[in-house]
Amino acid sequence: MTPPAGEDAEAANPWTVRRADVRYDNRWIRVTHHDVLTPAGTPGIYGTVHFKNLAIGIIPVDDDGHTWLVGQYRFPLAAYSWEIPEGGGPHGVDPLESAARELAEETGLVAASWLPLIEMDLSNSVSDERAIAYMAWGLTQGAAAPEPTERLQQRRLPLGEVFAMVRGGVIRDALSVGALQALELRWRDGSLPPPVQRMLGPP
Repeated sequence: MTPPAGEDAEAANPWTVRRADVRYDNRWIRVTHHDVLTPAGTPGIYGTVHFKNLAIGIIPVDDDGHTWLVGQYRFPLAAYSWEIPEGGGPHGVDPLESAARELAEETGLVAASWLPLIEMDLSNSVSDERAIAYMAWGLTQGAAAPEPTERLQQRRLPLGEVFAMVRGGVIRDALSVGALQALELRWRDGSLPPPVQRMLGPP
């Protein structure tokens, strides 16, 4: 049979699932083992991780062109990580509502204005995790209220220095890298809202 071409090829699913078994399930993820026929028609297996929350990231920017990073030890990596404020929001809840909650919890900041920056599929070879990131400005400082299980640090840095941390590989978290690079591109091509462009100054 001739493979579909063009838009039909993009829409067609070449995988056949013969059996699916949930092997692990908790509040945040579900791991499923699949017996499949591959696109070549041969028997195979596939393990997938379903995420029960949308990944949310926020780049807060103040009137001086500074932003906030949050540092924490990441258990799966056995390493410390500096990231933009981020967390999870339930599917079916307005992502902006989840973003405002996460920003307040991790930094104590409340933002008057928001701009969607990027949507991403994270680790799409094994998971269905989706992410969205925003820029936030018009900031008011309050008290942070992280979850009791978290041990977080905060750093307020010039945004240009944070962009350099991405280029230098100091910031490695995928959502942070994607969001910060999306913001830097929009700043450099002048496509940010005029008040934000003026706040960040010339590239």
